[in-house]
Amino acid sequence: MKKADVIIALSAGLGVAWLISGIIRDSGLKIKFLGWILAIFLPLMSLFGLWICELIGKKFLFVFQVGKFLLIGVLATLVDLGIFNFLGSISGLAGGFALNIFKGISFLVATFAKYWGNKFWAFEKMEKSGMGKEITRFYLVTLIGMGIDVGIFSLIVNTIGPQFGIPAQTWKTLGVIAPALVVSIWNFIGYKFLVFKK
Repeated sequence: MKKADVIIALSAGLGVAWLISGIIRDSGLKIKFLGWILAIFLPLMSLFGLWICELIGKKFLFVFQVGKFLLIGVLATLVDLGIFNFLGSISGLAGGFALNIFKGISFLVATFAKYWGNKFWAFEKMEKSGMGKEITRFYLVTLIGMGIDVGIFSLIVNTIGPQFGIPAQTWKTLGVIAPALVVSIWNFIGYKFLVFKK
């Protein structure tokens, strides 16, 4: 594996460990040393998973691309969540249509970072000619993904609302994560076959 592969895999694992620790903390559970265990275990598992994808990818290239795509998606989701929470905290708004706007903004910023990660790392398309058309196709696929993302988020947060005694902030976090998982399938197919095809 290349140095960038290792750094991105470890960063994604650490970010997920931080996110899970925050969700557990927000839910009121107190599990001693869980944060440290997650901070060690998840980055190593992320690196191991990418290594397995690389091995399988020697025979089936798309498997290694999927592994890298997923790690970029994890990092983009963390950016998405961070910006969404930042906008919510500075505005003081806890619900309603404004949250949909915040979610759209955070999605678009995260997507900008995702473009560069997918182009140069996941799909390794280094050519710079024709980037205008490529970016247009990327944002078209992404805007459809954004519609799916914001729609699912609004359904979870505004229509369904917190369930099972889950705190509102944790429910909002889940409302950011769930659509990201669904949209990742749409995005991989669109990016691989429409945007970064070789």
